[in-house]
Amino acid sequence: MRKTTRRTWALAAGVMSVSLLATACSNDGGSTDGGSTDADGKVTITVATFNDFGYTDELLAEYTEANPNVVVKQTRAAKSEDARTNLTTKLAAGGSGLADIEAIEVDWLPELVQSSDAFADLADSSVEGRWEDWKVQAATTPDGKLIGYGTDIGPEGICYRADLFEAAGLPSDRESVKELLGGDNATWDSYFEAGRTFKAASPDVAWFDSASSIYQGMVNQLTNAYEESDGTPKPLADNADVKKLYEATLNASADLSAHLGQWSGDWDAAFQKNGFATMLCPAWMTGPIEERAGGVTGWDVADVFPGGGGNWGGSYLTVPSTGKNVDEAKKVAEWLTSPDTQIKAFLNAGTFPSQVEAWDSADLKAATNDFFNNAPVGEIFANRAAAIDVTPFKGPNYFQIHQTVGDALNRVDIDKSESIEQGWTSAVQAYDNLGL
Repeated sequence: MRKTTRRTWALAAGVMSVSLLATACSNDGGSTDGGSTDADGKVTITVATFNDFGYTDELLAEYTEANPNVVVKQTRAAKSEDARTNLTTKLAAGGSGLADIEAIEVDWLPELVQSSDAFADLADSSVEGRWEDWKVQAATTPDGKLIGYGTDIGPEGICYRADLFEAAGLPSDRESVKELLGGDNATWDSYFEAGRTFKAASPDVAWFDSASSIYQGMVNQLTNAYEESDGTPKPLADNADVKKLYEATLNASADLSAHLGQWSGDWDAAFQKNGFATMLCPAWMTGPIEERAGGVTGWDVADVFPGGGGNWGGSYLTVPSTGKNVDEAKKVAEWLTSPDTQIKAFLNAGTFPSQVEAWDSADLKAATNDFFNNAPVGEIFANRAAAIDVTPFKGPNYFQIHQTVGDALNRVDIDKSESIEQGWTSAVQAYDNLGL
C-alpha cells in the first residue's frame, strides 16, 4: 500500500493564557462562524483544525453521503499556535465566532478543562472503550465531563538520512540502524554515542536538529516532570529530574545539535542542505519532513526510540457549547474520531490513530510511505505506540513551566547567549516570576 504524507505540523503552543476562558461561560450567544441551516433544511457544520488532520474534502464528503442533510466544511490554520490564539481569544469574548467543532492540542487541555462550561459534554456510551484510559482522562474534568474526542497520538521513532549514514560508513538499513542506536534497549546515551561515531566520520553534518526536540522526547518519559499528581507545582530550583535532563540535552547538543529552532525558517531550509542526520520522529512528523525535504532522497524511519517509548503530541476535537448546532456537531465529531475514519486520516496525513480498535487494522498495519524508502510506517508506529509505558501528568501549570525550560534551552543551544549554568539560573528565575 502506498502512503504519502503531506502534513504541516507545528506543535509549539501559543503563549496566550487560557485563564481568560472564565468569561466565556457567562455568554450564551450563538457562533457567527458556526453551523447554520439553509432554506433547504441542510445543516452546515464547521470544523476548525490546524496544519493537516487528514480530513480531506473527499473524506468529509463521505459524511454528507451518509447524512444528506449535513454539509461539513473545514477551516485550517497553518500552525497550532495560530489555532490556539484564535480559540482563546474567541472564548474570552464569549465564544462568538468559534467553529462548531474546534480541534485542540493535548497540551492545552489542562487549562481548558478548568473552563469546561465552554464546551459540550461528549461523554456517551457509544464511545466507551474507543481510546486508552490515559487518552480519555486527559480530556475529562474532575466531575466526569468529557470535553474532547481523541484524534491522533504521537508514538515516536527515529527518522534518519540513510544516505548520510552510508557516507559516514555506518549501516543504513532500518534494522541495522535500530541496533546501532541500541535496539530494544536503546538509551539516550546510546543514541548520543551513535551520534559521536557519525560525527567522527562526517564532522560537517549535525546528528540532530534541535536541543529542544531532544529535551521534549526526554521529558515526555517523566510521569511528573513539573507538577505532582495533585497539580502542585514542583519548584524548578529543586527539580533534580528536570535539571538532569536539561544538562544531558545541552551537553550532548554542544557537539551533536544543528542548533536550529524547530518550525523556524532556518530549520525548514536545513532539510535541503543536509542539515542533520536524524531527528526524533512522532508519527505526525513524517508529513513535515516530506514537505520540507521534497526532492531529497534517503529519508527512512527506524523502529526504535531512546528510553523505550514516548508519545509526543496528539490532538482532540471539541464542541463549543455556544454553537448553533451542538447536537449535530457532536455526531460529526464522533464520526471523525471513529476508528475507520481515523485510519483514513492516517493514510492521508500520517496522523496515527488514538483509537484502540484501529491499531489492529490490517489497512493500518500494511501502510507504507514511499518517501521514507517505503518504510512500513503502519507497523513501525503501531510498535512504537505499544512501547509507550509512561503517561506524563500535565496539570494547569505544565505549559508555562515547560516554557521556562524551553526558553533556556534555546538561549543556550540556538542563541548561544548563555552558558548551560546561566540558562538554568535564568529558567529558575523565570519560574519564580510565575508566582506559582
